[in-house]
Amino acid sequence: MTEPLAAAGFQPFGIPFEFVLFAATLLGIALFHHRTLAVAVCGLAAIVLYKVAITGFREGAGLAGLAGHLDAEWVVLANLFGLLMGFALLSQHFEQSHVPAKLPDYLPDDWRGAFLLLVMVFVLSSFLDNIAAALIGGTVAATVFRHKVHIGYIAALVAASNAGGSGSVVGDTTTTMMWIDGISPLDVLHAYVAAGVALVVCGIPAALQQHAYSPIVQQSSQRMQVDWGRVGIVATILLAAITVNVLTNVEYPEYADRFPFLGAAVWVAIVITAAWRRPDWSVLPATLKGSIFLLSLVLSASMMPVERLPMASWPTAFGLGLVSAVFDNIPLTKLALEQGGYDWGVLAYAVGFGGSMIWFGSSAGVAITNLFPDARSVGAWLRGGWHVALAYVAGFAAVMLVMGWHPHAPHKGDVTAPAVAGVDRR
Repeated sequence: MTEPLAAAGFQPFGIPFEFVLFAATLLGIALFHHRTLAVAVCGLAAIVLYKVAITGFREGAGLAGLAGHLDAEWVVLANLFGLLMGFALLSQHFEQSHVPAKLPDYLPDDWRGAFLLLVMVFVLSSFLDNIAAALIGGTVAATVFRHKVHIGYIAALVAASNAGGSGSVVGDTTTTMMWIDGISPLDVLHAYVAAGVALVVCGIPAALQQHAYSPIVQQSSQRMQVDWGRVGIVATILLAAITVNVLTNVEYPEYADRFPFLGAAVWVAIVITAAWRRPDWSVLPATLKGSIFLLSLVLSASMMPVERLPMASWPTAFGLGLVSAVFDNIPLTKLALEQGGYDWGVLAYAVGFGGSMIWFGSSAGVAITNLFPDARSVGAWLRGGWHVALAYVAGFAAVMLVMGWHPHAPHKGDVTAPAVAGVDRR
């Protein structure tokens, strides 16, 4: 009989010690939000040392197991790093194009303008990466609200970007994973029932918060000219990302996990267009810190001994959304796809929107806090963005009431195996 690759290790109260270390890291981030990078890196180091010395990894024991694990995860990490760093430059190009400064001419000058901006982010995220959509929204918000953006509105920008990508297989990494795995794009589309309700439930209170805190500017400078060259650069970078995303995930998925094509494409576009308009390289040092922070959490989460999930059901999907607020949703989605038996639209909404409830729960949240560092406080995020958690529950209830729970049969393994309870085979 083959021995498991990873030993059991310490299990206080039946809980694997890796989870204890990860929970301590998250608690440290919540308590010391001005030292988040140091806490995340120290937490990652503690987890790595424990697994190398005691339990090993799914890929093997000791340093060899660590090397195998890094080899399995490096493409995801490199893509995420490339996107976070590259889209920070993109957002600066967009701001310097003067398009955000012109938007007040077209947005209502009351709370409806703030809400309309959230709707724009929602729509953008349906076909762009949610990091880009959140950063574009944050850049516009910083301009039209004179750099006085309420933390509740920042949380709503992240929520709008995550909601917009939840029903589109090109709008979020998790839904793209479902598509690659054989899930039809139509089977995640009804996530928009939940996402639309969630946008309204959190968007209106957030817009009212922002209007009371700092109203939208009533008019822009009439002599300010749009720099169409920078607009063209923004479009070029986004087009490169979309094209490579489709090619690697749809046309040639067998190459998707061999090289970080998506992150590389963004940077190739940035370098090529640098001769046209010089990027604002000064934003990279601060962005680097935020990127290392997120990658530390993602890598830590990938090392957790989550080998299986509870039985596929709507309560499990709801719970996964809550867990996504503090746990990377990519490994959770991988496990769900291996298990099968989920309603994929409901799951897409849960793991996509759920990360909005805490600032480090999604890559969009980490990216936008590079623009607004004061948002790196769990307590302030929860107090100001209370409506995001309410919106998650309301959206989940809406999709269950309107669409119901219609899980698909497990699409892997022996198709003649007994179906999961309640599964609608179609």
